[in-house]
Amino acid sequence: MVKNQDPFKSHTMELPRLIVIGEKNINRFGNFLQQLYSPKKVSVISGLNVKKFLQKKIERSLLSSKIKGVWHIAKNNEIASIKQIQSKVRNDKSDLIIGIGGGRSVDIAKMIAFNLKKPFVSLPTAASHDGIASPFVSVRSDKPHSIVASAPLGVFVDIDIIKKAPKRLLASGCGDLVANIIAVRDWELGRDKTGEYFGRYSANLASMSAKMLMENSDLFAKKGLDVRVIVEALISAGVASCIAGSSRPCSGAEHLFSHALDRLAPGVGLHGEKCGIGAIMMAKLQGQDWKKIIKTLKNVGAPTTAKKIGLKPSTLAKALTIAQSLRPERYTILKQSKMTEKKAIALAKSTKVL
Repeated sequence: MVKNQDPFKSHTMELPRLIVIGEKNINRFGNFLQQLYSPKKVSVISGLNVKKFLQKKIERSLLSSKIKGVWHIAKNNEIASIKQIQSKVRNDKSDLIIGIGGGRSVDIAKMIAFNLKKPFVSLPTAASHDGIASPFVSVRSDKPHSIVASAPLGVFVDIDIIKKAPKRLLASGCGDLVANIIAVRDWELGRDKTGEYFGRYSANLASMSAKMLMENSDLFAKKGLDVRVIVEALISAGVASCIAGSSRPCSGAEHLFSHALDRLAPGVGLHGEKCGIGAIMMAKLQGQDWKKIIKTLKNVGAPTTAKKIGLKPSTLAKALTIAQSLRPERYTILKQSKMTEKKAIALAKSTKVL
């Protein structure tokens, strides 16, 4: 323990109040909202394609529960665009804000709800990352990493909708889960090296989500991905962050690598894909079984090489050298690795990422 470190420093746990996971249950969404909060009016934020796909079903369900819905289209996750939607949502004077879609729409709704001090509900249409139930958002801002907002008051999942999303998105979610193995080890390093608070329960919960995937990956390779199992694991990982009061159990050096790529090569690879590839390399640095991570990612259909996501070797090397500087206050394995571009290329080659 570092001197003068307060071992009893408090942190806030903000957890979802109600989580429902079903199959072909979208017609029950209005009833879910009534159980959760009894709203009269809600603001719905989604992408254009999701609106076309789900608007009639959502509105029918809201109408049956006597809830008025006002739709807003999220075109991108840039701050200027979010502010425009936020102004419109404020004028709605709604009781609740709902994010429907993949990562972007859910994150934008989460951010706006936090800024307007309104409760937020997550209705994911893809299981591509653990933001489904976490309080963290990824938006394009001056901060090169996820920022904290509010945890969703409720999470509603229709597995049938998730199944219809491109398989690449589900595989990306698996990459985000595998990353927990690295994140928890980095958190342990932070505890040992700096005296940082370490929450064993939330760490174990995050690790369990990753290990569940790794232990079942052979079965998934033979029979296909079990969507419900992966969705529950992603929700569990999000809740682990809620309990920790930070993203620590689910975000380590592999996420810093992903955030560095967001800065250097925006649009290259999905978030979970980059975290999975980062996890392979960080596992080698940490002395963990990186070959097992490769096997898991291959079994679930996630990429294990830079080439698979269109990532240039020079960009990968640069990302590894700047990753730790994006969050200098957070101790990770990269703190003690003193990464150079030459070492980065050697690491990537030794783990078959290049």
